[in-house]
Amino acid sequence: MTLTPAEFDASALGTWTDEERFDVTAERIAEYAAATNDPIERHLRGEVAPPVFAVVPVFFSMAPAALSVAPVDLLMKLVHGEQDFHFHRPIVAGDQLVVRSRPIGFASLGTGSTVTVHAETRTAAGEPVNDQYLTAFFRGVGAGETLGDQAPGHRYDEALRADAPVAKVTQHVDADQTFRYSPASGDPMPIHLDDEIARMAGLPGIINHGLCTMAFTSWAALTELADGRVERLRRFAVRFAKPVLPDQDIATTFRVAGSEDGTPATRYCFETTVGDDAVIRDGLAVITD
Repeated sequence: MTLTPAEFDASALGTWTDEERFDVTAERIAEYAAATNDPIERHLRGEVAPPVFAVVPVFFSMAPAALSVAPVDLLMKLVHGEQDFHFHRPIVAGDQLVVRSRPIGFASLGTGSTVTVHAETRTAAGEPVNDQYLTAFFRGVGAGETLGDQAPGHRYDEALRADAPVAKVTQHVDADQTFRYSPASGDPMPIHLDDEIARMAGLPGIINHGLCTMAFTSWAALTELADGRVERLRRFAVRFAKPVLPDQDIATTFRVAGSEDGTPATRYCFETTVGDDAVIRDGLAVITD
């Protein structure tokens, strides 16, 4: 594949965005849980946030961090490649959070280029809450080189396919899912809301937010593997492989991948499909025992 050359700015690597503050309310948590069909009562009551809610406070700092490295005119070529959450503790109602993001590296691949962004969430008192790694993928663009750090790995061990799954969960993405998720998450991207714009972007129509699909898989992991307790989730990572459309069914299959080194926790690899097509690959959940 011939890539369009682009000049990525290595001097921006490691530079933090300005700190932003986010007040967590029970209403905002409950709205997010309802918008992702989360069945866990503590989430629906707004007491403690679902895992993927963690992206909401940092959402508007991550894209500027990526575009401080990649040229801004590549925005329409950007897709969400991977997301990786490292949890220190859950977000709860009443938290006052301080967030910031920084680009840490970029890479030129055969089909495009990536920029990796590290986002940090702390309380106003400085207590660590979570760290996140976003991999932004720019389709058909060549950065020409690979510099800096990439996101931590979470590749699926193909040998595990010979093992029986420990859980398989089928979930339905509602016809109105994107219209509920958009205000709950603060993501206004029109490819999730406007069919004509989505088709102009080369998509079959409106697509579900990748992070909404990830949120579905996170509550599947919690209900099946962690007794519904978000406190037990230490890491949750995915690679987005293909869009999910409204009114489709997704199936997520979990397999044990062994113990987490140095901790009383178990690693679970997972993959999410629509029919025979993988929509999430290289899924990893680390859950305390």
